[in-house]
Amino acid sequence: MTLLILLVAATSVMGQARQAPGSNRIPRMPDGKPDMTGVWAGPGFKFTEGKKNPEINIGAGGIARNLPPFAPGGEKLFNLEKNGDPRHDDPQLLCYPHGMPRTSLASHAQEFVQGRDHLAVLYEEDHIWRSIPTDGRPHSKELDPFGTGGTFMGDPRGHWEGDTLVVDTVGLRPWWFDARDHMHSDALHLIERFTMTGPDRVSYELTIDDPKIFTKSFTNTWEMRKMPDWQIEEYVCEDNNQDLDLIKPFLDKQ
Repeated sequence: MTLLILLVAATSVMGQARQAPGSNRIPRMPDGKPDMTGVWAGPGFKFTEGKKNPEINIGAGGIARNLPPFAPGGEKLFNLEKNGDPRHDDPQLLCYPHGMPRTSLASHAQEFVQGRDHLAVLYEEDHIWRSIPTDGRPHSKELDPFGTGGTFMGDPRGHWEGDTLVVDTVGLRPWWFDARDHMHSDALHLIERFTMTGPDRVSYELTIDDPKIFTKSFTNTWEMRKMPDWQIEEYVCEDNNQDLDLIKPFLDKQ
């Protein structure tokens, strides 16, 4: 219900800030902030000028670029040591969420619905979403409500620095960094910076700080493009799980 109210409220205001067709200006909200409402192709896609649709960019979702030195014991935490149990080696086989930042880096569409004091991001991947307050509220006092070290998507808080939306996320449970068997700890701190560089372009900058794994933070940048002809499709891992034969022997032991 909360998400529905958010979407209705955001939709009611976003129509007030639409630019004229063919405009090269950045669309803006009534308060003057850039309006990122729309369906976007993110880091998991490769863009080629002259092509209407992007291609899936194999490897783009990996975070193993510009890595700083490992902290003591960090390399062992970072590289998953598989043991043959799919529940440990890749819980995605059981349809667990991919978590952050893996979800935002995936080759699936993501829809932004921007309101006055919230940004909702609806991810095609995992049929999951984030509700990001932009009204100045602090992080939650309870970052580990289920005793798992945090939550899959963490506790995001957004604020504007000029025309750049900065999203600060903490409270992430130890999980997958990406689709390359790289892991992060419960100390992970993410800073995302969304900067509209045109009416259909966003510079997405991701800064990763995990002091249990790395000696310092590091940053990578990708481009996102608005796809006006796209819509979020249904993605239900649980309804078409092709790995049941692989998983069943382990579940039968329980």
